[in-house]
Amino acid sequence: MHKSVYISPLSLVTPLGNTLEQHVDAFQKGLSGLKTVEKGGFQDTPIPLAKREEIAADRYDTLLREALEKASVKFPASDEKTAVIVSSTKGNIDLLPGDTFASTQPIIHEFFPGTEVFIISNACISGVIAINTAADYLLAGKYEQVIVIGIDAVSDFVSYGFQSLFALSSEACKPFDKSRNGTSLGEGCGIVLVSTQKPEDFAVLYKGGSSSNDANHISGPSRTGEGLVRSIEKTLKRSGVSTSEIDFISAHGTATVFNDEMESIAFGRTNLNQVPLNSMKGYFGHTLGAAGILETIMSIISMEKSMLFPNLGFQETGTSIPLNIIQKLQSKELKTVLKTASGFGGGNASLILEKLP
Repeated sequence: MHKSVYISPLSLVTPLGNTLEQHVDAFQKGLSGLKTVEKGGFQDTPIPLAKREEIAADRYDTLLREALEKASVKFPASDEKTAVIVSSTKGNIDLLPGDTFASTQPIIHEFFPGTEVFIISNACISGVIAINTAADYLLAGKYEQVIVIGIDAVSDFVSYGFQSLFALSSEACKPFDKSRNGTSLGEGCGIVLVSTQKPEDFAVLYKGGSSSNDANHISGPSRTGEGLVRSIEKTLKRSGVSTSEIDFISAHGTATVFNDEMESIAFGRTNLNQVPLNSMKGYFGHTLGAAGILETIMSIISMEKSMLFPNLGFQETGTSIPLNIIQKLQSKELKTVLKTASGFGGGNASLILEKLP
């Protein structure tokens, strides 16, 4: 008998708020969490960051604990049918040169004692891969429910690294726009429940997902979109969904020149370039390993509210393949949604969600 896998959002903590309702309100008003931080970059250069200003220290641990406190789910102390997957590119970087994930499991066990905790750290596709992995565990009968946590915190280490690649924008990022000149970094923690039991609250059906690596370059995406094309095609096949059924695409959209161009080519090659699309980086900044979770949560909310949120910062087409970029808040029934992600090392991932009848 085929099992159904359901996904429901549990909590979301970012500079835009610490409840799902606050994020809905911010997205509806077109508010961005990105603010210029004086002396935020290397050699005290000002850069825009989506950063929780009230957190003075232990940014990672604080975000993780706050999101777990907001999650309204509790499980028995020794529930062998439950697991936790954490998606993060770097964990708590304050713990260097030690294990940057050393604090993660003890904090999680404060809320879910006895559960197995897995870490997925695969650059910026970590969040989408974490959800796909959770679904695979459920379909294989390993667990009945998996808590998936996406988390990354802003740090000088990462900001300086992106600056060294000339990949950071001097203003709030503009995904897919002609005048884009780089990404903007952000932080946050989002939690979803992936389960074989239909939750009482709003949930969507997980239809399928996949990943692919084109091994193009350590930091540069494929110029042909090959890896993303393969992932999308595999996800469509696994889901039993055709391109004509996709109502909305939550794209990766980092606002770097090469990433957005690669995505446009991939969407063109898969005949998806006319589907309404946005990047949420203008709201959250690029939250790295947390991005796939944060953006999946807001995609689920889009389905719940039958609402398309605009792509902040977009004014003029800046890719060789024109895309159907959402430019204003609008109502639309969303039955089937595609979420994509791309990352350093040639990684690409995708998944498809379907609204329950």
